Amino acid sequence: MPSTPRTQLPPRLLPILYFGTAHVALAVAFAAVALDPRGVSGFFYHARMLGVVHLVTLGWITSSILGALYIVGPIALRVWLPATWLDYAAFGLVITGVVGMVAHFWIQDYAGMAWSAATVGTGIMVAGSNIVRRLRGASLPRAVSAHIVLAFVNVLGAATMGVLMGFDKVYHFLPGFVIANVFAHAHLAAIGWASMMVVGVAYRLLPMVLPAEMPKGARLWTSAILLQAGVSGLFVALLFRSRFVWIFALTVVAGFGAFLWQVVWMLRRPRPRPPGLRTPDPAVLHAGASFVSLVIASGLGIWLAFAELSPATLRIALAYGVFGLVGFLAQMVVGMEGRLLPIFAWYWAYANTGYKGPVLSPHEMPWRRGQELVFVLWLFGVPALAGGLAFDAVPFVSAAAWCLLAATLLNTANAARILRHAWRTPV
Repeated sequence: MPSTPRTQLPPRLLPILYFGTAHVALAVAFAAVALDPRGVSGFFYHARMLGVVHLVTLGWITSSILGALYIVGPIALRVWLPATWLDYAAFGLVITGVVGMVAHFWIQDYAGMAWSAATVGTGIMVAGSNIVRRLRGASLPRAVSAHIVLAFVNVLGAATMGVLMGFDKVYHFLPGFVIANVFAHAHLAAIGWASMMVVGVAYRLLPMVLPAEMPKGARLWTSAILLQAGVSGLFVALLFRSRFVWIFALTVVAGFGAFLWQVVWMLRRPRPRPPGLRTPDPAVLHAGASFVSLVIASGLGIWLAFAELSPATLRIALAYGVFGLVGFLAQMVVGMEGRLLPIFAWYWAYANTGYKGPVLSPHEMPWRRGQELVFVLWLFGVPALAGGLAFDAVPFVSAAAWCLLAATLLNTANAARILRHAWRTPV
């Protein structure tokens, strides 16, 4: 790997704080389900289920995205993102807000939950404004930058909607059907924020993971345009319970299709594998499994867009949510983290030697057997959790949650094993 000037290295502490928070949040989410599977089963719109969902969406996915941006910036996006006091303040707001939201969901204090949601949103926007400002001067394809900027615009809308819904539980001022408001908020957050960011960053990171040729050109705009048009229309259509929901659902799926087409394009243009990279690569396996979950979630989403609201559709909606949030987004984070953290640790280990080396290869830092076991546990856990929640099969929910909790703890131990190299000077 090429050397990087110390001033252009990713911040050493801030990404670890974000990823540490993310791992704790995901472990708590799966532990809550494993210890009380009946408590989160049945109809999904209740306080404990919402607390678990936000541990996954804000605690795991959002915290990991924010932490990864500080690493991906200098490594893949060619933009340096230093950790200033403002960035640490943003992290403090995010973690305080997540803890407050989940705690207030658990005790069903919705006013406190709304103020905590506003705290999270403020932290995300403080970090986002700094990242977007630095992107303007980066030598990055405009299409990739557009995905990242649109993601922060969408998360502002999702956070605003979430805060309004929290205060509405106390003061009852929002018009419309409460479930429609929830669906609109959830899709804007999951597709407009997390999925848009994953797609944009993946255009630069996936070629490093596979490895493959870097996609470029005007065709990268296709996914940004279709996803943004689709999620904006879907938000409004769900909010007003329009019969045209299916049009925007198909537009979103077309946006994901444009992204998957670029993934196929990369797979058909492989590049020489770096020395020490063994196959099958767990990071690639997680990415592949997450794409399968995306296809399943897209199919279920299209079906739900045409179906009438009923107890059956609400059960299918649970499976749709699991495949979309846990199977696609959460597992994609696991895959990218598996390749990103070793590169991050290698850069700092190399810097610790005064850029003289030698340094352990990033492909030798992870615990290989542990990574393979984590993948197998996720492979069972996602469909078991989706089926268990959809059909109210509590034993399946329990088994899936225990498997995913074990996978999270193993992955956390592996991440700690990798990150210790960033703080040590090799002899």
